[in-house]
Amino acid sequence: MTVDLAERVRAAVAAVTDPELRRPLGELDMVRDIDVHGTTAAVGIALTIVGCPAADRIERDVRDAAASVAGIDAVDVRVGVMSPDERKALTEKLRGGRAKREMPFGPDSLTRVIAVTSGKGGVGKSTLTANLAVALAARGLRVGLVDADVHGFSIPGLLGLIDADGLPPAPTRIDDLILPPVAYGVKVISIGMFLRRPGADAAGAVAWRGPMLHRTVQQFLTDVFFGDLDVLLLDMPPGTGDVAISVGQLLPHADVLVVTTPQAAASEVAVRSGTVARQTGQRVIGVVENMSAMTLPDGTALDLFGSGGGEAVARALSTEGDDVPLLASVPLSPALRGGGDEGRPVVLTSPDDPASRAIDAAAAVLARNPRGLAGRALRVTPSV
Repeated sequence: MTVDLAERVRAAVAAVTDPELRRPLGELDMVRDIDVHGTTAAVGIALTIVGCPAADRIERDVRDAAASVAGIDAVDVRVGVMSPDERKALTEKLRGGRAKREMPFGPDSLTRVIAVTSGKGGVGKSTLTANLAVALAARGLRVGLVDADVHGFSIPGLLGLIDADGLPPAPTRIDDLILPPVAYGVKVISIGMFLRRPGADAAGAVAWRGPMLHRTVQQFLTDVFFGDLDVLLLDMPPGTGDVAISVGQLLPHADVLVVTTPQAAASEVAVRSGTVARQTGQRVIGVVENMSAMTLPDGTALDLFGSGGGEAVARALSTEGDDVPLLASVPLSPALRGGGDEGRPVVLTSPDDPASRAIDAAAAVLARNPRGLAGRALRVTPSV
């Protein structure tokens, strides 16, 4: 009876999910000895590193799982740390047989990569990207988000990834593997997470040129463990500079979503970002117009930035046999702006807001078009 009870406790503990790796502890080989004496279970677990930021949550979840087993009234959790060899084995398992610095988002990947671009800054691209990521995650997709706007990173703040010091949290590292923090079901990485200054109230500025920018983007795509993703969004810097070129080289198969405002000055420049993306082999899948007309309480429309810019960009980027649709026109919205300032995405806090509905409609279109298998090699070994 005691042996059977211990096995049931082991099964319950093994099913607990590591909040950073998003996999069960049993699959990660983090469960150690489990002994049952009467109605008390002594449970041993091994964390990946000393000072694991998820330690308290893991210990609490393990305690709750063991206590949920019928016949267990008390639980004693003993927490240890993996040995270097165990961590090495874990990182190899997480990489799935890939070598170090091998990018998992190549042409044969099942992950759909979407680079969100704009010609000009200040069009709300990052706010839209953050909300699109959250909207896709809310639909049950596994979503990752790379803040590729190295000089003007803002994704951590938009998603509320700010700690008590007012800084983005530093990612957990397992040897040379980087675990991205998670916000609203989205795995996020940003250069702001690596620029912590003790005593400062904001992350430091980045003054890097081409080679450093390229290495940063490459490291985000190779050394960060996102796990199995359905969609990887990249919040691109405005324009067609070094990062756009690097992403074109590293991810020539990526899809591109172009963001503009209704204003002609913004839409004319936005077309260039889509044109350059095509020159690297990427496919422009749609346009989102931000800051479109807002309906006032008296029913009149406030088109502060004019009208027609999104449609103009979609027409300009459409070619014979390759129609580029206008996926959404997102109206000016105090709730959208306020949610960004507070780190609370409007698609969750105010789902009935007109801007929220427009963003969710765009997410619905993106969710309906997963990456297909046609023309790509599958890593399958036939059995004989």
